[in-house]
Amino acid sequence: MKKDDPKLKNALIEIGLSDKEAGVYLGLLELGRGTVSQISRKANINRTTGYDILDTLAQKGLVSISGKEPKQEYTAESPENLSTFIAHEIQAKHEALRKTESLIPELKSLHNVTDRPRVRFYEGTEGLTQVYEDTLTSHETIRAFATVDDMHAALPNYFPKYYKRRASSGIAIRAIIPFTETSLERSQHDREEARETAFVPKDTFYFSPEINVYDNKVMIASWREKLGIIIESSEIADAMKKVYELAWAEAKRLDKELR
Repeated sequence: MKKDDPKLKNALIEIGLSDKEAGVYLGLLELGRGTVSQISRKANINRTTGYDILDTLAQKGLVSISGKEPKQEYTAESPENLSTFIAHEIQAKHEALRKTESLIPELKSLHNVTDRPRVRFYEGTEGLTQVYEDTLTSHETIRAFATVDDMHAALPNYFPKYYKRRASSGIAIRAIIPFTETSLERSQHDREEARETAFVPKDTFYFSPEINVYDNKVMIASWREKLGIIIESSEIADAMKKVYELAWAEAKRLDKELR
């Protein structure tokens, strides 16, 4: 089979070489060794393009370079090197695919679609920390449904510092919390931690996932499933704020019965 056989050239293109790379590689295989001028004439390309193509083929392990200009020569490596090149290409594509798949959720959350809520998902303890860090961007009092026992069990070393950071940032919080010994102890720090607590009976209203509503966002932290969600939507946040105000009025009434 000759180098100008279109089937051979097309086969090289199918495995990953460009049209010009395939032509130069086939020409150099026939020459065995040559200068850039000789190789360019053989492949029917200009000398400047020949330099670029040969450098690319050298990076792929298909061509070796010896000597210095103006006597620099190029040698075709064994065609067996094509297998090594393809193996590297496959590995690189697999790695690129893996990275792409990991980026898709975050990229989708950044996708600006008119009148469509943005939803971001975070997993594991690191993800739960991330959604909580976002509450520190609030420009208003946070409205929260929270269970202190589950929060501290999921992120035991995080919250003491978080409370201080939130308070020092001037971000207050109103929290509806199931009444437990742990939550009662925490409420002793309400003033210094810029928090107003309304207790509800744990037997009736013990909820594990935490919900924070602030600005145009609704944050959900599922302590048991280790999953954090931030929904960014003015419409949804506004509805949740109204629901919260209804719940707050009843929670304050129940709080008086519990204390």
